[in-house]
Amino acid sequence: MNSKFETLKASVQEIIDLIAAKNDRQANNKLLEVSETLDEMLDFAEEDEELREISRYQVLLNQFHVKINGEEQVDGDA
Repeated sequence: MNSKFETLKASVQEIIDLIAAKNDRQANNKLLEVSETLDEMLDFAEEDEELREISRYQVLLNQFHVKINGEEQVDGDA
């Protein structure tokens, strides 16, 4: 499990670096790629610990999405 999350962590760092460089298009593309990876991981997760870790990354990616796209999510609008 650890190597999957190390790769994920590196990808998240890449998104952070792209956001910091004001390269929103590439950051958004990487965000979509990582989101797909997380969805696949979620489909095959077997342990509660994996599910919790995936959930943490999903929340983080949602925050990146808001930051990149300048959208505020309001409860009930999603």
